[in-house]
Parts: sequence; structure tokens; C-alpha cells
Amino acid sequence: MALIVLNIFLCVAFLDTGWEIKPPAYHRLCKLEERTVNCNGKSLSSILEDLPPGTEKLFLDSNHIEMLKNESLVQYQNLQSLSLCDNGLEIIEAGAFLGTRSLSHLSLTNNVLAMNYSVTAAALRTLSALRKLDLSGNLLTEDMVDTMIQHLPSLESLSLAGNAIMRLDDRHFQNLPNLWHLDLQQNYIFEIEAGAFEGLRGLQQLNLAYNYIPCIVGFDLIQLQILNVSNNHLEWFFAAENDAAFELETLDLSYNQLLFFPFLPRLNKLKTLLLTHNKMNFYENLYNRSENSVQLLFLDGNVTNITTHELWEEKRHGNLSSLTFLDISWNQFWYIPDWFFEGMVLLAHINLSHNCLKTLNLWEKEGMKNLIDLDLSYNQLSDLQMNLDQRGSLTCLRSLNLRSNRLHGLPTKMFTHTTKITTIDLSNNPIEICNSHDAGNPNCVNISNMRSLRNLFLAGCELRELVRHAFKGTSLVHLDLSSNPKVLHNGLGPLEDIAKFLQILSLRKTGLFAPSAKIDFSAFQNLVDLDLSENSLDIFPESLSGLKLHTLDLRQNRLRFLPQHAMEKQLGKSLRVIYLSQNLYDCCKLGWRDTLHRLGHVHIADMSEVTCNYSSRFFSAVNLPESVIQNCKWLTADMALVYLVLTLPTFLALLVAFGIIFLTFRERLLQMVKRRYRRSSSY
Repeated sequence: MALIVLNIFLCVAFLDTGWEIKPPAYHRLCKLEERTVNCNGKSLSSILEDLPPGTEKLFLDSNHIEMLKNESLVQYQNLQSLSLCDNGLEIIEAGAFLGTRSLSHLSLTNNVLAMNYSVTAAALRTLSALRKLDLSGNLLTEDMVDTMIQHLPSLESLSLAGNAIMRLDDRHFQNLPNLWHLDLQQNYIFEIEAGAFEGLRGLQQLNLAYNYIPCIVGFDLIQLQILNVSNNHLEWFFAAENDAAFELETLDLSYNQLLFFPFLPRLNKLKTLLLTHNKMNFYENLYNRSENSVQLLFLDGNVTNITTHELWEEKRHGNLSSLTFLDISWNQFWYIPDWFFEGMVLLAHINLSHNCLKTLNLWEKEGMKNLIDLDLSYNQLSDLQMNLDQRGSLTCLRSLNLRSNRLHGLPTKMFTHTTKITTIDLSNNPIEICNSHDAGNPNCVNISNMRSLRNLFLAGCELRELVRHAFKGTSLVHLDLSSNPKVLHNGLGPLEDIAKFLQILSLRKTGLFAPSAKIDFSAFQNLVDLDLSENSLDIFPESLSGLKLHTLDLRQNRLRFLPQHAMEKQLGKSLRVIYLSQNLYDCCKLGWRDTLHRLGHVHIADMSEVTCNYSSRFFSAVNLPESVIQNCKWLTADMALVYLVLTLPTFLALLVAFGIIFLTFRERLLQMVKRRYRRSSSY
């Protein structure tokens, strides 16, 4: 009896939610899942009335609902989240949200609410529980925004991205005490008055990216944790001159016009500082420090204040003891001051790429002890000095990028104490690899016995022929020797020590040519990615047939065909992607193409660019003319059959001619034979 009562109670409770007993995934238009209804892209012009009354999340994006009428949602009293993005919505009538007191998330992105913003504002005021509001892309000006959000004290997250806001002052965000996230990106903001965010005491995340802000002076949002001002026109960033403890953890000032390193809060919790793509430099070594200061003029009503900032006052760059990620790439730094890294004791990632550095001294830098990733690529470095003792810098370094500099070598014993390094990129430097006799030579790079090294990039280094045991004692998994035409002049012997470890090998443009004895890959059994492009191979290396390659690049060689039997071995089973264009294939020997297609799992990534040669003319291997196909059939047919076909007409012609002659001169021939062979018969 108790069980029956319990079942009845559960059924009544379930029916009361409005979801009834029919399957929850059923509706004539929309998709139902638990208490979520998805009606996106259904060409609706109004909100449906036959949805389950217990709906809590309703998605109506990409429809044609231009007006949200009064009491449109009155039957959905449990609604908590509503999305009406991309509808062309022009107006929300004042009573549209009556009955939806629990609505906490409202997304109105990409509509035209600017047309009737005051009426829509009246509707929003009825949402006393609203915590997240998205008004992005509605052509709203700052005055419209002020009207629409001034009576929403419950808001915690507000997005006004992609509107027409041009300036902000202290009246715009007065009544939002609970707001912690504010998105103002992609507007036209060029002026922010002092105190514009003063009422937002709980603000933690502020996004001002993609605007037209020229400078930030007197930054004093001490409670802010994340600030994004990237892609603006900033030339200066000055924090307030006080000893307040800022909560700032992430600061993004990338893609601006900064001339000097930003003047950060003295006390902060910065972990990530992004300054890429600016115009920063240090001028301390170029000019007299005493003559380098900047005077800032502040106009506040009728009051004018002038403050002077010393550009070389070290403490003005703030305390960066919590910093772990620093990106100052794509700037104009000619040098890094000796004091710059002082105090950055937790720094793990530094990106100094794409600058103008000619020399760098990392001696006894306390901040280098925890460094994991150092990127110095695309500079003009010809001298690199580092502290390499056991207690010094770089003991935790794992990745070092020195690509595209002017280095001829590296500091002696550089890798002796960097025992955790796994990746080194020395591409496009005029270096040499040390042999066994040059271990202590600073004018070459000693790679041998680096047991932690897994990835080595030496592309475009103008390397001479490698010595036989250049990589002895390493366990390289990825090696790039591209664009070094002399590096393997006598074959693959220098790679024999690492052949069993290599998985990715790039030998693009290394001068490899046909003799198979010099191109024996049989020892590279773990290789999965091989690049042999831009060489002079006119014969497919037979040793590749036994490898388990996934990717093979044979572009820009002199290959005339691929042996079909190679694809019937291990290579054909494992291969997934192959590049074949810009070779000299014979149009009449494309059987390998059909073999690859039959395999099914092999993708010829550049098949549309593959061409073949027929009678000194090149055709697309995908769309061969019918005439070429027919001619190739004749040329590739069985020669015995060809000879038979060619001689048969001649034989028939001779036979016919003989028959005609015989019939014409039959009597004469018979008489002549009779006279010649006539004998008397004996009876």
C-alpha cells in the first residue's frame, strides 16, 4: 500500500513540473532535454505557447522574433535562462517578463534594441533576479546603456561588446554593486573619465579590448584581477602612485603603441603580463638618465594638475615577484637592462622574440631559476652569456628557442647543467655542430650526450657535412635538418645513433639524390613522419617500404613513378597522408595512384596539384585528357598483341593480292604447271 501511495505521489509531482509523461525529447519543432528547450533556427516569429511549463532554459537564437510582447513568457514561471540572439529583435515590451521572476541569465546578442531602448529598459527593470545580461551587438550608445542598466542592482556579469559606446563617465555604472565581470570590447571608446568604474567595488574582470583608448593614467582599480586593454591606441600606462595592494593577476596590453615599459602598481599579484606588438624600448643606455622624465597634464574641470614621472625610476615598474608569464615579443628592444629580471623569482615563461636584441646577459639572474620556456627567436643576437653553474640560472629550462639570430656558437658547457632541456631550436643561425675534438669550442654547438633532449631544429644553418657520431648519447624524437644541402652528403650515417628513437624527421632540401646505398631508412623503425621534399630523388627509396610511416612528403623531387609493390608492404598499411606534387611523373605510369586509392585510408593531400608528363607536355594527373589516356593504353598494352595487330592487315593484304593474282592467271598457271610436270602414264 505504501509503495502504491509513493508511486502516485511521484507521478503527481512529475506532472506538476509540466513535462508530463510523454518522452522528454519530443516536440513538433524544438529539442527537449530535461528542463532545457532548444528552438534555435526554427524561423519562429514569436515564442511558442506549447512548450513544457517547467522549462528552465530556453534557446531561441537565429529566429525572426522582432518583438517580445507583454506576457510572452507568463506560462514559463520556472524560466531561469533565456537566449534571443540573432533575431532582429527591436523591442521588448514592458510586461514581457511578467511571471518570470526567477530569470537570472538573459542573452540578447546581435539584435537592434537601440531602436526602442527606453521601452526595453522598462522591461529589464522587472527582472529582480537577473545576474547575467548580454547586450552585445545592439548599436547601443553610452546614453542608451545608462538607461537600460541603471535599475539592475543584481547584475554580476554584463557584456556590452560590439556596440557604439564612445566615452564613459561616473554615471554609467553607478548602481551595480555586485558586478564582477564587465565586457566593453569592440566599441569606439576613446575617453574614460576618472571615477568611471568607482562604483564597481566588486569588479574583478574588465575587458576593454578593440577600442580607441590613447592612454591609461592613474589606474586605481585595486580589486581588479583581470584587465584586457589589448588592441587599442595606448602610448602610456601609469598606475596610481600609492602603496595600495592591487589584486591584479592578468594584464593584457598587447597590440598597442606603448613606447615605454608600463608603470605598474608597486604592490600587485601579477602572474601574466602580455605586452606583445608594441613599440617599447629601453633608452637608459642611449641617453642621459637625468634628462629623461615625462610631464603629464591632467585636466579635471577647471583644475589643472601636472605630474612628473622619472622614466628610469626602477621601482615604478612595480613588484613582479609573482610573475610567471611575460610576453614582450614584437617590440623594439635593443637591449635588456641588468636590473630588469630582478625580483622575478617565479618567472617560468619569457617571450622576447621579434625584437632587435644584439646581446643578452643572463648571468646570476635570480629570476631564471624557475624558467621553463625561453624564446629569443627572430632577434639579432650574436652574443649570448649565461650563468651555467649548478646553483645558477636555467637549471629548470626545458625549451630554448634561438631561431633566426646571428649566433655562431653557444656558451661553453651550456647544456652541462640544463639537464631538463627537451627542445632546442637553432634554425637559421650560422652555427656548426661540434665533433669529438671540439667539445670546449665556443664557436660550435655540442649536442652529444644531452640525454634529456628530444626535439632539435637545425633548419637553414648552412651546416657542413655532419660527423658520424654528432648525436651520440641523445634520444632525439624529432629532428629537423631542412635547408642544409651539404649536411648528409655521404648518406644517413650521421643519424645512426638516433635512428631507433626518431619519430619525426625532416630532410627537406638536404641534397639527397638517387643512390639507394646512401639513403637506407631500414634502421628508422619508429619513424612516423618523414619529409623528403625539395631533393633530387628520381627513384623511390626501397627501404621506405618496411617503415610504419603515417605521413610522407615527396614533393619537388624527380620521381617518375612510385613502385606499386611498396604500397603492398608495411608502408601501405600504416600510411595516412602523402604529398606528391611537383615531380616528373609519367602519365602512362600512374598505376600507383589507383593503388593508393584502393587502399582507402591513404589521403593524397595535394592530389589536385599533381601533374604528369606526356610528350614533353604536363597535364593534371586528376583530369587527364581522353586522348592521352587512349594513347597510354596503346603504349602500355601487351607488345605481342600490338605486333599481331600491326602485322595482321599486311598479311591479309598479301593473301588477298595472291588470291586475285591466282584467279586472274589460273589457266596459264595450270598449263605451265602441266607442261612442266607432265609424264607419260603406264597402263
